[in-house]
Amino acid sequence: MDQRPYTTLFLLISVDGKISTGDTDIMDVDRDYPKIAGVKEGLKQYYELELQTDIFSFNTGRVFAKVGINEKTDEPKKLPVSFVVVDNETHLTERGVAYLAKKSKNLILATTNKTHPALSLKKSFDNIHVLEYQEKIDFADLFSKLKQQFGAERLTIQSGGTLNAVLVREGLVDRVLLVVAPALIGGKNTSTLIDGESLHTSDELHKIKALELVQAKPLENSYLLLEYRVKN
Repeated sequence: MDQRPYTTLFLLISVDGKISTGDTDIMDVDRDYPKIAGVKEGLKQYYELELQTDIFSFNTGRVFAKVGINEKTDEPKKLPVSFVVVDNETHLTERGVAYLAKKSKNLILATTNKTHPALSLKKSFDNIHVLEYQEKIDFADLFSKLKQQFGAERLTIQSGGTLNAVLVREGLVDRVLLVVAPALIGGKNTSTLIDGESLHTSDELHKIKALELVQAKPLENSYLLLEYRVKN
């Protein structure tokens, strides 16, 4: 871990582990939970905790696109946060990249896409940094570069279930901090905390990460805070 940041997977989940309200990009907990009686009342606690997360924030272009970054037209307030964004399929448009660059201390984009809009915008923004990979992103290498080149000592991860699975199985997640909403969502295709490829044989059981409970704290309005240390 000395060569990479200490990492925390921080997400809002339902009791059945869902991180979205459905299986399409129009379904989203940020948009939908405020509409649900019994869930909306305690939602602010998650956002209050989110403000306390690390100054290096790891996410994906798909998640940013889903929350409407590409359509933003306002002038964003500058944050002391550096955004680390994985975007291979170019979910972020030129407008979205520019908006994130204006909003963040540094925008560090990891991609395998040789024509990503961020590459051309580097000329206009001195805080855009693009880390290019060939066929797939080496996340151990990426995390090492975040510490060695950008000084990231701690990193908060808020990506989707598929990427979360990759990071967990590669031993790159040290801590899990979950805000559990009092809701049951269901749906076998709705994204969960950890998705990705299922395990197929007992030979793969080593990929399952055991956890050590640090705290289980009841919050207001039937919400729950869970913190675990990952036994890598």
